Amino acid sequence: MGRGKIEIKRIEKTTNRQVTFCKRRNGLLKKAYELSVLCDVEVALIIFSSRGRLYEYSNNSIKSTIERYKKASADSSNSGSIIEVNSQQYYQQESAKLRRQIQILQNANRHLMGDALSSLSVKELRQLENRLERGITRIRSKKHELLFAEIENMQRREVELQNDNMYLRAKIAENEHATQQVSMVQAGPEFDALPAFDSRNYYHVNMLEAATHYLHQQDQTALHLGYEAKADPAA
Repeated sequence: MGRGKIEIKRIEKTTNRQVTFCKRRNGLLKKAYELSVLCDVEVALIIFSSRGRLYEYSNNSIKSTIERYKKASADSSNSGSIIEVNSQQYYQQESAKLRRQIQILQNANRHLMGDALSSLSVKELRQLENRLERGITRIRSKKHELLFAEIENMQRREVELQNDNMYLRAKIAENEHATQQVSMVQAGPEFDALPAFDSRNYYHVNMLEAATHYLHQQDQTALHLGYEAKADPAA
């Protein structure tokens, strides 16, 4: 069984805390000694117990080690201040450089807009004119490219719409033809009962009315003659 992991917190029980302190103190002193011997370094270790008792170890001298520490701390603080001053100067220089670049860009922008031209020489004005002409040429080229692309897109769209229109017209004609076929199939017997049209059997409406009137007069004449024959005894 391996040694379990111990939670690092204050030991509440006094006896256990004292035992742990003695073991860990001796181990720490041993590790400091081994570090100084194996690695040839200057080590100073100071320990105060909870009761105020002092325990120390140094391979040279505690006092000399402390003096050396103070000197190293002072040097590091001075070097840190020097680094801070240098970094501050560097950032100030970079900030001034950026401000100059921003000023140059703002002036160039005003020149492109046609403002603040009085400070420019003839050569600078000619260069500015060439820049503007090149810029206008590129802008027009891009505009024409976009317009041509839009025209091609609209032409393709027109062809698609025409094809859709032709397709819809064909579908409508097909549906109308199918509807007529269904109507003729449903009304088939009635269409068969109707006689075929012949122009020779066609009479004008006035002619039919005249014939009917003539027949009616003949019937009236015959009835009148028959009545007279019955009334005459000699007949």
